Amino acid sequence: MSLDTAATKPHEQLAAALADDLAAVNGLIRERMASKHAPRIPEVTAHLVEAGGKRLRPMLTLAAARMCGYDGPYHVHLAATVEFIHTATLLHDDVVDESSQRRGRPTANLLWDNTSSVLVGDYLFARSFQLMVETGSMRVLDILANAAATIAEGEVLQLTAARDLATTEAVYLQVIRGKTAALFSAAMEVGGEIAGRDAATKQALYDYGDALGISFQIVDDLLDYGGTKATGKNVGDDFRERKLTLPVIRAVAAANSEERAFWVRTIEKGKQEDGDLDHAISLLAKHQTMESTRKDALVWAETAKSALDIVPDQPLKQMLVDLADYVVARVT
Repeated sequence: MSLDTAATKPHEQLAAALADDLAAVNGLIRERMASKHAPRIPEVTAHLVEAGGKRLRPMLTLAAARMCGYDGPYHVHLAATVEFIHTATLLHDDVVDESSQRRGRPTANLLWDNTSSVLVGDYLFARSFQLMVETGSMRVLDILANAAATIAEGEVLQLTAARDLATTEAVYLQVIRGKTAALFSAAMEVGGEIAGRDAATKQALYDYGDALGISFQIVDDLLDYGGTKATGKNVGDDFRERKLTLPVIRAVAAANSEERAFWVRTIEKGKQEDGDLDHAISLLAKHQTMESTRKDALVWAETAKSALDIVPDQPLKQMLVDLADYVVARVT
């Protein structure tokens, strides 16, 4: 999952506005991913953490905290926590998906092995909980622990829903709300929590993160079938991994008997041949499922923007509003 790197994009504006905080987060990440006894841990972690990711999720935490007037030190701990949880899930995901590329580079499991990726991911999860505890807030611990459990739940649900043509749009939404949106919403909510804001504001921050994460993942799934922006992964990975994402679910629902037989062969049975990806893309085009899916992403982006209505206008709020627009603009 990546965002375009062209100048003046909303995530770059956020990075500039939060430059000092981000520097502190990066320093804390490097400090806490060290290991006295197992040098492979920083080797594997650094490969992914320093691979050019945009730090989007930790930026959400920093932005939420600053937007809510927080002036203490612990937003940095929480932002590092969020990045560690995200990195741990990526390490595990690449093993589960048997991926060979992440952010345009070989995956850790390819360069080292699956065992190292899983165990280093476990280490980062443990480090993330140490960072949470240092804030002294049980509510922060509750929010992020729940998010970590929900992420794992979403991944397991995807595992059971994948390759099953009976998978519904409701199940798909539950999957992406778990595996992606849960960390976006938690990243925002803990920023408001550490700043001591009222329940309505924290709910608004949660709702923004939830809707932004859903829109982000829908767009990511669209880009897998030939979006216009570089994503750092191979087009068609989801098809090859037989994942039922929203464009495919809708194409299956609209399929005639011949088309359904194609989906049964390629997705359920996994018997894929040369030219199947192109045919799949042609079926998505025939039934206009890419465009209908993009419209859903737009609706979720609008939901994210509306959630911030109760937050007073300020530059950071506008950047978050612009970010919601940009997430969807990746497929225009």
